[in-house]
Amino acid sequence: MGAIRDLAGKFWSGEVDPRELWKPTGSSEELAPGLVFLHAFANVSVLRTGAGLVLIDTSNYQARAKTFAAVRTIDPAPVHAAIYTHGHADHACGMPPFLDEARSKSWARPRIVGHRAVAARFDRYKATADWNAQINARQFSIPPTWPREYDYPDLVYDDTLRFSAGDVTLELVHGRGETDDHTWIWWPAHRVLFTGDLFIWVSPNAGNPQKVQRYAAEWAAALRAMAAREPEILVPGHGVPIFGAARVRQALDDTAQWLEHLVNETVARMNAGATLDQILAEVRPPAHLADRPYLSAVYDDPEYVVRNIWRLYGGWWDGVPSHLQPAPHASIAREVASLAGGVDALVARARELAEEGDLRLAGHLIDWAAAASDNRAVHVARAEIYDRRAKQANALMTRGIFSATSKDSSTRASG
Repeated sequence: MGAIRDLAGKFWSGEVDPRELWKPTGSSEELAPGLVFLHAFANVSVLRTGAGLVLIDTSNYQARAKTFAAVRTIDPAPVHAAIYTHGHADHACGMPPFLDEARSKSWARPRIVGHRAVAARFDRYKATADWNAQINARQFSIPPTWPREYDYPDLVYDDTLRFSAGDVTLELVHGRGETDDHTWIWWPAHRVLFTGDLFIWVSPNAGNPQKVQRYAAEWAAALRAMAAREPEILVPGHGVPIFGAARVRQALDDTAQWLEHLVNETVARMNAGATLDQILAEVRPPAHLADRPYLSAVYDDPEYVVRNIWRLYGGWWDGVPSHLQPAPHASIAREVASLAGGVDALVARARELAEEGDLRLAGHLIDWAAAASDNRAVHVARAEIYDRRAKQANALMTRGIFSATSKDSSTRASG
């Protein structure tokens, strides 16, 4: 067994901590004749064809030089085409070095293949670059960065596309899930499935609180369609491949079932007239899948998935009348502080609740206190409460937002 296959066995058995599942090794390994897998943060697959190399995804815009060097270590042949599984910046922003190389060596420009909706995503990213940089900073606890230029697909499709390069033929299929521009790829000759981020070794990123709409039901349908092809190797957008038809089917079916359960339970309660608050208190992922190493909620949170299902089917209003046209947050905060006997009373009660372990309620009170009075004592308490919330959070998205809040209040307290 190679290093990638050995690591895949450890992923499957649960020997790798879920928080470590996305840590790239930089290793590469041949998975099938002519197919080399590069284990990066966002994976890249290199297919050798009679027409040149075909890349499936191009990895991160910040690591594009490293990705280019790694691909060139695998094979120096011209790149015939790159296929984007979707337009996220960690998957579809690595083309510039390959395009520069083609120009400098007078090679044909590599084709770029993707779903038609990738272009609209890139246009939106350009219009909201600063906003996305802020989101990126909060979500991953990194400096705010975001790409400003994009290499758009020049070969697009709507539902399916049969793509041939030399002796290799791939079937591209559109499936909405984490994004509206997603492509999964089937290589029938060797029964290899490339899922992009429709499978990522953690519970589906179907709820992200800072991003645009996700599509949980259609995501599940795409997973069912993939499983119907009976693949023997699954190459994910993040993490390592899954080997063996039985394991691949289980991973796809379990993930589909996880999504379908949240959709069905949420929609049933919506039809019964429940508010979002009631639904959030009741709906949980299926208990019998709780031990699956590929469904651990260490990135997104099932609670956020439920919110996104509500948003898709029911809009943004949560069913509480006062939330339809709410008073400004600061006005509510000042009124609550007045009723409580002052900001100091709010801070004291927030600290009490935090000590009792009710960090959710403590968060409400300390946020009101901060909105009512921008003083040092408030921000010291707020920094402490949100630091505790961040440390207790399982999902990276939750931890990132709470950490950013704690840091912001720490800065204000020391300013």
